[in-house]
Amino acid sequence: MPLEDHIGDICRKARMQTNTPIAAVAAAAGVEESALDVWETDGDLATGVNVAALAELLNLNVAKAAAVAEGWEPEPVDVGQWGFLRMITTTGSFDVNSFVIWDDATRETAVFDTGWFADDIFQLAEAEGLKMEHLFITHMHGDHVAAMGEVRKQWPAIQLHTNNSGAPEKNRVQEGKATMVGGLRITPQLTPGHAEDGVTYVIEDWPGNAPAVAVVGDAIFAGSMGKDFSTPELAQRKVREEILSLPPETLICSGHGPLTTVGEELEYNPFF
Repeated sequence: MPLEDHIGDICRKARMQTNTPIAAVAAAAGVEESALDVWETDGDLATGVNVAALAELLNLNVAKAAAVAEGWEPEPVDVGQWGFLRMITTTGSFDVNSFVIWDDATRETAVFDTGWFADDIFQLAEAEGLKMEHLFITHMHGDHVAAMGEVRKQWPAIQLHTNNSGAPEKNRVQEGKATMVGGLRITPQLTPGHAEDGVTYVIEDWPGNAPAVAVVGDAIFAGSMGKDFSTPELAQRKVREEILSLPPETLICSGHGPLTTVGEELEYNPFF
């Protein structure tokens, strides 16, 4: 699976989040504004953009930006070590990732976001004999919850967990208060920024002492982060405090793009 954001996407986000005038960005990049616009769209280095100068201007880590520009991708992750974790990717206007985890002994199951369509979730539940008890929402943006109605219709008793202010109080997460799904411990950590109601769910106590898993929504992607043009400092701070402070081997499950780890993002994400 390719990165959610190429180097042009990353620099466009950084330009907008820092409110840097496009003329200044083009000057640093060493290209005309029209060429910069094309490059932000396709990320093609043949445009002749000076990535190092641009990254420095936009407060990105220069070496990490260069690595992404040169084709860095996170190392493939062997999800088999978690055993009962599945990533489901649905395609609408673009690809969106959802995640399903369950306890092998009890078959108690949790879904994290729904993506565009619920068919694959339904098929997995039937194939594995899963008890669908919890639906955790990372944020209420439409691409992440498009199939929420289908899921709740299929399993009317499924318990909804969200930080959205419009949800009933019984469905609102409490930061740091864990929910048990069989022997798996799921702890919500608030990560507002890209979305005001953003939540990261940290899943621990996996069989075989597998590393923790963080389902992060759009707070962070492999090599990038979710856009936040209003409170970018808050978004970055919450990612640092609630996600990148986890052990390096922690698996990061983002709403878009490939799986990554805390260690990979500390080493290669230009925003951090």
